[in-house]
Amino acid sequence: MTAPPVAHKHLDLAVVGNCEVNALIDIQGRIVWMCLPRPDGDPVFAALLSTGQGAAPTGVFAMDLEGQVRAEQHYQRNTAIAETLLYDNAGGSLKITDFAPRFRKHGRMFRPMMFVRIVEPLSGRPQLTLRLRPVSEYGSKVQVPRNGSNHVGFSTGELSWRVTSDAPISSLTGERPLVLDGPLTFIIGPDEAVEEAPAVLALRLLEETRTYWQEWVRTLSVPFDWQEAVIRAAITLKLCTYEDTGAVMAALTTSIPESAGSGRNWDYRYCWLRDAYFVVQALNRLGATRTMERYLHFIDHIVAQSSVGALRPLYPIVAQGELTERHVTTLEGFLGMGPVRVGNDAANQVQHDVYGAIILAATQLFFDHRLVNPGTETLFRQLELLGDRAIVVYEQPDAGPWEFRGMQKLHTFSATMSWAGCDRLSRVADRLGLAERARLWRTRADAMRERILERAWNEQRGFFAATLGGDDFDASILLLPELGLVPATDPRFISTLDVIGRELGSGDHGSGDLLFRYRHADDFGTPETSFTICAFWYVNALAAAGRMEAAREQFTRLLERRNPLGLLSEDIDPVSGALWGNYPQTYSMVGIINSALRLSRTWEEVL
Repeated sequence: MTAPPVAHKHLDLAVVGNCEVNALIDIQGRIVWMCLPRPDGDPVFAALLSTGQGAAPTGVFAMDLEGQVRAEQHYQRNTAIAETLLYDNAGGSLKITDFAPRFRKHGRMFRPMMFVRIVEPLSGRPQLTLRLRPVSEYGSKVQVPRNGSNHVGFSTGELSWRVTSDAPISSLTGERPLVLDGPLTFIIGPDEAVEEAPAVLALRLLEETRTYWQEWVRTLSVPFDWQEAVIRAAITLKLCTYEDTGAVMAALTTSIPESAGSGRNWDYRYCWLRDAYFVVQALNRLGATRTMERYLHFIDHIVAQSSVGALRPLYPIVAQGELTERHVTTLEGFLGMGPVRVGNDAANQVQHDVYGAIILAATQLFFDHRLVNPGTETLFRQLELLGDRAIVVYEQPDAGPWEFRGMQKLHTFSATMSWAGCDRLSRVADRLGLAERARLWRTRADAMRERILERAWNEQRGFFAATLGGDDFDASILLLPELGLVPATDPRFISTLDVIGRELGSGDHGSGDLLFRYRHADDFGTPETSFTICAFWYVNALAAAGRMEAAREQFTRLLERRNPLGLLSEDIDPVSGALWGNYPQTYSMVGIINSALRLSRTWEEVL
């Protein structure tokens, strides 16, 4: 097995988007991943999963600076606008500004299938070569350009798109070097004429998009401490939503392995009901409630079109999307580490936590007076059907939160999510003044809670087990207090917390800031990298148990694990610090927000 690369360098990628489309841009200013017409679509730039040859492999939009010696990348403050600075060995430098337009227009959100790139000289006479090399059908075909007077067009299947520019078209298609003596603009979008001068249009879109993101950030109720980290996490979570349907994607990529050469390569460009609940919960805590409202619209469509017993753990971001998993042989994989998978067979798994996840996501509708459309008794009756199903399945085996492909067990987390759904139904019924239903659901939830605690507690080994009646433990048990099943100060949980810290921590005897989800072998062997969100669960559990100083120290170290853009992937190598797994991982960004909110000093304490 090959050694991992230097810490997270290959996932130092800026994410730009507008909740309709997204792109990933590397430290050289190259677009290395962009799917059209949606984030789950065919990548027109797929260099992220192609080893390629030379400075700019196929499936990339690059602006290669002659004699480059240094590169920097950052976001414009409080925005999703990325800037890449490149420096050459002759004192020349340039700046590449990348964004996807998003702002309110004519009473609606303007979020087209469009990206804007602006490259401008900062010093000297930088010389660059433009390389526009799109592909189709997951890298199997190189798209052939159609030259226009001021654009280059491409067509693949039902998709037609173009790059409109004020740069010489020959420099785009011929890859001829040019001296950058003034700004150049590139507008990637539908195959339609751009009526304005590209530079004029780009600057107007840039200003309006900057204003949108800065105003959106102003609406967030951020904690006093770690504001920058929370803001970047919130923007990133927003970018992982597909606003047209309300779906929340687990990540924007497919097949970034969880560790080097592991084969743990999955397609995460879909909506997991469990993950989405934690995302909308985190954004709700910041006051960004519209994402939750759109997500519940997405859920409403799913429930309306499925029988209660047939709910899946994940769904495509649009109704007609494809989930059937297949291997793509035309892309080599991230750093050459295949396989590349499209689709995800986890959609066919039995995961019983889905019923609780939907109820938990909907609960806030009944309590939050800020929402335009509050929860109604009709919605409550629909949620009761999910609660009925949760009671039936909570003591039945499933694939669990880690989506084991070769086994099913009675997972404590799944049972707890089922209990949490029934517990919240009691609270909602009480809120609606339905006393009889409130008592009924309270009785049911209390019986489930007693049964789960009895079966999950392993007296002999002194911890809550990962499975009911089991002997192993995993990091999902850290969520029991978060979900309300047991107080974090309960001696049984304290004992479990100590065991998890000692046995799953990334260092010797529980030292280190990272946490493995479990240590035992699974379908692919023994995990080699830590699971990022688990470390944040541990931080929150420490804080809830009263170990605030230790929690803050752990959290501070965790923030240092972010890449230079403030983002995290799914997994981290505890030895090298390299980021692995799909990117950016919503679960991981949720961890930043939740831990910061729990640990921060209040504004009143400081000001």
